Amino acid sequence: MSIKKQYLKSKSTCKVTFSVDKKEANGANKIYLSGDFNDWATAEDELTSLKNGSFKITKELPSDSEYQFRYLIDGEYWANDGEADKYADNGVSNEQNCILVI
Repeated sequence: MSIKKQYLKSKSTCKVTFSVDKKEANGANKIYLSGDFNDWATAEDELTSLKNGSFKITKELPSDSEYQFRYLIDGEYWANDGEADKYADNGVSNEQNCILVI
């Protein structure tokens, strides 16, 4: 999994590309990005499935903020991104949410 940040000089936003490679996707059919930027929606921000078996989505988010997020894979289990800026207890299931700092 990976996160790429592209800060926009003309706006106070950042284009963030979230990627899940083929190995980490492990044969998944659908992967959704869920976080506080979309009210933890579980079927709103679907990553695009690429021919090489990886998944990707780009979101434009306001700068000077922190966002918590996780990936929902095939509607069954949650996964974290190993390249998150930091992590925080999610207060629900003794697991952690990823934190993106922009």
